[in-house]
Amino acid sequence: MSTAKTILVTGAAGFVGAALSERLLAAGHVVAGLDSFNSYYDPALKEARWARLAGHAGFRGQRVDLADRALTFAAFDNAKPTHVVHLAAQAGVRYGLDNPQAYVDSNLVGFMNVLEACRVHKPAHVVFASSSSVYGANRTTPFAEHHTADHPLSLYAATKRSGELLAHSYAHLFKLPCTGLRFFTVYGPWGRPDMAPYKFTARILAGQAIDVHHGGRMRRDFTYIDDIVEGVMRVIDHVPVADESWSALDPSPDGSGAAPWRIFNIGRGEPIELMDFIAAVEKHTGKKAQLNYIPIQPGEVKETWCDVTALQRAVGYRPKASLDEGLAKTVAWFKAHHRL
Repeated sequence: MSTAKTILVTGAAGFVGAALSERLLAAGHVVAGLDSFNSYYDPALKEARWARLAGHAGFRGQRVDLADRALTFAAFDNAKPTHVVHLAAQAGVRYGLDNPQAYVDSNLVGFMNVLEACRVHKPAHVVFASSSSVYGANRTTPFAEHHTADHPLSLYAATKRSGELLAHSYAHLFKLPCTGLRFFTVYGPWGRPDMAPYKFTARILAGQAIDVHHGGRMRRDFTYIDDIVEGVMRVIDHVPVADESWSALDPSPDGSGAAPWRIFNIGRGEPIELMDFIAAVEKHTGKKAQLNYIPIQPGEVKETWCDVTALQRAVGYRPKASLDEGLAKTVAWFKAHHRL
């Protein structure tokens, strides 16, 4: 990445946010980190990530709920960011059945407040997190940015797709360059406890059964955290412009002729069978998994598969870590973190 920047990172105590912030700090940038420390999963893990960031001289941390407009604007006023990476969100597919309001508050109201603050401060680039879940009912694989994303199967997916459209409107109205990244399943050290890599590791090591959905006949495009961070780092400097070749008569949904706005997939590009993933966790934990087969859950898709061609062409993104390499590091971190 080019010259030193002041980058405001929302969700900086989260999995991807903390890893990205560490990388940015190591590169000599100032990071203004915002996080609400909500209790969707144990805030102690967020506190541990935050403490690592706080040890850097270039880190400016603020505890802010982005749904609070006044606090969000104050945080931007204090930070004066040159760039913004918006990663904060209410995550998870199944949680939307129990607490839909959390998705509205964080993913819609919170993102609107961020966009409004960006309208005032005019950062050079806003990079925001979307999700592979937006592909929803689409069954054409691998998922590519020009595929339809208008049939979400979960509230989480619906709010993420809505965020993409909100960003386009701001990019058009206020010439605010925005790039959305559709993250595929991210795993690695310091990962989220609600996601399969962490849950499976924890339960297998504890001798507890793991839930296996849909008879194990599911595939996910697992992507190691370092590869994701490398991709985001490259995108920050890749500021979009309106695409002169874009046609309103045959509109491609991944770009725009009306606004400096772009959508990219970011993943490994190699779907893994769920049973193969479990076998890899067994290998690195040295223990056999007890399997509890359950039906597919509402809102879940059976397969994700990332077409990374567009991001490769744009910024030279090429993920490196194999599943075996990534899980070895993930399990080693888990054991060390939990003193096992």
